[in-house]
Amino acid sequence: RGINKLDPKCKKILRLLRLRQLHNGVFVKLNKATINMIRRVEPYVTYGYPSTATIRKVIYKRGYGKVNNSRIPLVENSIIEKVLGSHGIVCIEDLIHEIATVG
Repeated sequence: RGINKLDPKCKKILRLLRLRQLHNGVFVKLNKATINMIRRVEPYVTYGYPSTATIRKVIYKRGYGKVNNSRIPLVENSIIEKVLGSHGIVCIEDLIHEIATVG
């Protein structure tokens, strides 16, 4: 449907969920606030729990990270280790595990 013909509240919720375009996807940590937001925009979005295989496919195909305010593709483990090494995440598989288990 696009975002043009929505009421202002739904538009704001979609922006807060970082769903600014059609066919976008985000990983969201569930809490009471996000559950209520998803319920409000339920007719316009699809949601559910991703499998580890799905997370792996998405990260390897379209994974990007923000390093020094620039968007960098996650192709090397050295990028991840440099930025997230202090949190114990040193490779792409560690990152996938953290997303899957809501680390």
